[in-house]
Amino acid sequence: MLELGLISAKLFFKGKLIREPMYFMRQTGIGTGIGSILLISFALVKFPLWLSVVVSSLVTGTIMPFLLKDFKMK
Repeated sequence: MLELGLISAKLFFKGKLIREPMYFMRQTGIGTGIGSILLISFALVKFPLWLSVVVSSLVTGTIMPFLLKDFKMK
């Protein structure tokens, strides 16, 4: 398992793992942006920090598969 992770990391840093890196970066940026906006807005409403983190993480984790459904690797 560790060996697979190391091979994937090497291919990623060589630029040979992701077929469309700009698509991946854009979709990941959209997901993290939504999560960040949720976290900040919950903090401004004075929710407890742990609740803000849990809710924004759940929402971000839920939308990422939909954002990356067309993601292709080489």
